[in-house]
Amino acid sequence: MRNTKNNSVLEVEDKSTEMTEIGVEETGEIIQSVADSAGRRGGMNKYVLGTSLLASTNSLLLGYDIGVMSGAVLFIKDYFKLTNVQVEIMVGSLNVCSIIGSILSGKTSDWIGRRYTIVLAALTFLIGALLMGLAPSYPFLLAGRVVAGIGVGYSLMVSTVYTAELSPAATRGFLSSLPEVFITVGILVGYISNYALSGIPPKINWRIMLGIAVFPAFAIGVGVLTMPESPRWLVMKGRIDEARQVLRRTSSGEEEAEFRLQEISKDISGGSGSGSSNWKGQGAWRELLCKPSRPIRRILVAAIGINFFMQASGNDAVIYYTPQVFKAAGIKKKKQLVGVTVIMGIAKSSFVLISAAFLDRFGRRPLLLLGTVGMTLSLAGLGVGSMYLAGATTKPVWAIALCVVAVCADVSFFSIGLGPITWVYSSEIFPNRLRAQGTSIAVSVNRLVSGAVSMSFLSISDRISFAGTFFILSGITALGTFFFYLYLPETKGKNLEDIGALFEDKKETTASRDVRER
Repeated sequence: MRNTKNNSVLEVEDKSTEMTEIGVEETGEIIQSVADSAGRRGGMNKYVLGTSLLASTNSLLLGYDIGVMSGAVLFIKDYFKLTNVQVEIMVGSLNVCSIIGSILSGKTSDWIGRRYTIVLAALTFLIGALLMGLAPSYPFLLAGRVVAGIGVGYSLMVSTVYTAELSPAATRGFLSSLPEVFITVGILVGYISNYALSGIPPKINWRIMLGIAVFPAFAIGVGVLTMPESPRWLVMKGRIDEARQVLRRTSSGEEEAEFRLQEISKDISGGSGSGSSNWKGQGAWRELLCKPSRPIRRILVAAIGINFFMQASGNDAVIYYTPQVFKAAGIKKKKQLVGVTVIMGIAKSSFVLISAAFLDRFGRRPLLLLGTVGMTLSLAGLGVGSMYLAGATTKPVWAIALCVVAVCADVSFFSIGLGPITWVYSSEIFPNRLRAQGTSIAVSVNRLVSGAVSMSFLSISDRISFAGTFFILSGITALGTFFFYLYLPETKGKNLEDIGALFEDKKETTASRDVRER
């Protein structure tokens, strides 16, 4: 067995050496021609699509929690007699504790593989959902959210990394955006669950809302065991033959599979500790944080930046606390409050599907900039409507309508841009040897900011009003638009192994190209 593996490695290395004689431009043309050929021969690889869908269903659990908690909190607050601060802690604790899962997920997935890390994420969330549904007290409920949060942290990182590593370049944008699609679908399912269960006695309705997530978590954990492992992780572990088998099933033909394997092997052979069964991602954090090269530093800034602005825009808080905002706007009945969130969920789900469908055609940057500009204007409109409602003794219908339209527009533009593209971009820009742990750092920032916003939204709004809070969020989103325009290059259609060159100095890129051509 050892000789077979060594022969396979030598075979790949020989082919990789031949490929280094081809210039960067010629290599890009080959990748593009292979992708175009795949598109002509049948478009989307059905095996890749099915596997990516199954891996991305893990994100459904986070979406469901976000959606269902927005309605369940109305009943939990009354049941346990909670203050606004306690509500903020309960809502935000899942996001804050997901930092633990996010940080651990990179090292864990490098150690045991992407597939088993997805199983671990689903199992952890299952335990958390069970604890929340059976909670006899507020502290017990918090404990359940802590456990579920760790599972969410694992899920957010590993689902996108797995999908990006499995997908061909031509369809990676669509497939890597599927986790956001499932988050959005989960939010809508949560809203519908709230609406359907809000009519039953409040002593048990919120328990069913939260506890029912046990069933999809179990189904996902079992289903993921049928998926293949990431071919890039297999190559990093020196399991070349297994990687070749996966690539054959995820490529349009033998030629494309071999070419992808050569490119992956060539890229990974430059990383220390890679291509060996002993490789467990050691040294990645040191290379990322202690002694990063200029390109790695730029990649890290881009990944952390897009994750920061994704949550600093206040999207999670808007979704969690929309019923509270509309309650202040004059909509009093809980059934109506929950009904408005269903409308918002339908709008959000529709636009994330549109974005996913066009990501590989129009690219990341155009949709990202369109989305953030739209969010900036929507949040400003929501601030205007909230300002008029706060100062009026009788609530004007036009202001209520403006708030409803602005909220739907905000989540829709988020679903066009920041929602799907954050996960796509974060998972594709890091080099193979650093992808899991680099993405885990970026996702940890995402969860930290999400928790901070969720746990302070009501308190800040009490101090400066909902209108003031929305104006601040609008300003932050505008800053994010400038950041994306200046620092995020386009990655559409690029092979994962070629994206790093986008972050190099122009002189450095030219020099490396000359060396390869010689």
